[in-house]
Amino acid sequence: MTETILITGAGSGIGRETARLFLQNGWNVGLVGRREDALADTAESAAGAMLLPCDVTDAEAIGAAVAACAARFGRLDVLFNNAGISLPTAMIDEIAVEDWLALANVNITGMFLAARATFAQMRQQDPQGGRIINNGSVSAQVPRYGSAAYTMSKHAVTGLTRSLSLDGRAFDIACGQIDIGNAMTDMAEKMTRGVPQADGQMRVEPVMAAADVARSVWHMATLPKGTNVQFMTVMATAMPYIGRG
Repeated sequence: MTETILITGAGSGIGRETARLFLQNGWNVGLVGRREDALADTAESAAGAMLLPCDVTDAEAIGAAVAACAARFGRLDVLFNNAGISLPTAMIDEIAVEDWLALANVNITGMFLAARATFAQMRQQDPQGGRIINNGSVSAQVPRYGSAAYTMSKHAVTGLTRSLSLDGRAFDIACGQIDIGNAMTDMAEKMTRGVPQADGQMRVEPVMAAADVARSVWHMATLPKGTNVQFMTVMATAMPYIGRG
């Protein structure tokens, strides 16, 4: 039976590359994102693609998207919980409260809502179970300079991953996290022009192809039932991460 994955943030970057990889390998793919035209560009008219334009911060909308995807394809095997945003480099006292709230709404609440709806679907489907893969970022482990809001949100994702791993055992729901460093997307393009470092300097940082991240998600998603990658770090080899700063 053809397997099904739902991908949030599928209209660009890592979400787009991952969606295309799964479509090319014959999976059914539910594409979630705010802009239907961007999702259509990702899908490239593939037969197994289902466009599900919605905002992950809207509980009713993401719930409906998960239900629609499962109804069309019969079940939901994997969620790639990928949607997220960042803020410009700044000290915490320079971050506007409304900017923090907007980031937290996507990176924390959006992750929670997508996982909540998917967990419910995976509990009730027959056969029961599935796999949730959260996009954590290397900032879930080690902060980048001037990234208090983003780093805090990504540590919250790690808490979600650990909790779902524990709570999902009884229902054959596995949960893992992929922590990504400097994948070449619109969000990371600034790395190629120079970003602030902890020593006060501006430096260009190495980047890697988003397609390399997609292959890592593919590995996590296609493991046999009963096997799980709990945490994976995939990063540009020479980026400032080990010994950050």
